[in-house]
Amino acid sequence: MNRPQSSAGSITNVAGVEVGHFTDARRPTGCTVIIARGGAVAGVDVRGGAPGTRETELLHPSNLVDRVHAIMLAGGSAWGLDAASGVMQWLEENNIGLKVGFGLVPIVPAAVLFDLPVGDAKIRPDARAGYQACAAAGRHAPAEGNFGAGAGALVGKIFGLERAMRGGIGTASVSVDGITVGAIIACNAMGDVINPSGGQVLAGARTADGASLLNCRDAILAGVTPQSPLAGTNTTIGVVATDAILTKAQAHRLAQVAHDGLARTINPVHTLLDGDTLFAIGTGQAGRTASMLVLSTLAAEVTAQAVVRAVLAARSFSWNGMNWPAVREWQALGH
Repeated sequence: MNRPQSSAGSITNVAGVEVGHFTDARRPTGCTVIIARGGAVAGVDVRGGAPGTRETELLHPSNLVDRVHAIMLAGGSAWGLDAASGVMQWLEENNIGLKVGFGLVPIVPAAVLFDLPVGDAKIRPDARAGYQACAAAGRHAPAEGNFGAGAGALVGKIFGLERAMRGGIGTASVSVDGITVGAIIACNAMGDVINPSGGQVLAGARTADGASLLNCRDAILAGVTPQSPLAGTNTTIGVVATDAILTKAQAHRLAQVAHDGLARTINPVHTLLDGDTLFAIGTGQAGRTASMLVLSTLAAEVTAQAVVRAVLAARSFSWNGMNWPAVREWQALGH
């Protein structure tokens, strides 16, 4: 099997970006914060039909606020949105936020994924979890696999939860002509994860006996009927960042084209049962603009790399009679 190419680097190679995870020790769930202490121009694009988000409407290019101070990614479904409150508290305590004359208001958009089937569903990220993720944040490369927002992620649930495999969180970056673009992606997709270099399935739905990968696309084309799980029980969320100077409209566009990276690595993607949401931020710390054609190309590339790295770093997990293998164990068995 052709192995996918993993680049060095992470989203923290983008000047002005810090990342922190909180991973709950009681069950696989958690949250991941992306902090821009100096503020960052931001945009967002929601492609999935069942998103769980906070503060996304303010990022539309026609709306007033043009800078964010952090973005929160979390497990826990809609409950996980509470983690953003802890991020706001930490930012305010550290004098980071929008000056409004009566104090500071940190701007913290957020998106969540559904990881409630993996362990005790009553344990989910809260404000304390968001605060602790901030306290752990730094410029070091964040852990990949089943940490933070990717702790409870699964992929390939389209033919039943019992036939899924482990997802996770991954990061990547690339630099061209003095401009860096990076991504961090928590992959909890309904569909398969594909190697964009060779086109083969890396992780996803398994056959009924669990012995091999099914290939969702081929199965659907052959007339196999997918299950109809509850909407929103999937979702891939993430952030693309650059140190180039961006306008708000450019950040919005960058978030849009970053979804091309999801389309290269997840199939099917952007379904009514996923809440796929990507944010884009520009810290401007490179001190100059860059071609949107170049930035768009790099954004899609690092998004695709981050998805692949998310599943390559994942670990197997068993719960309530179900076993979800990870790619590394799967390959060790000769699959």
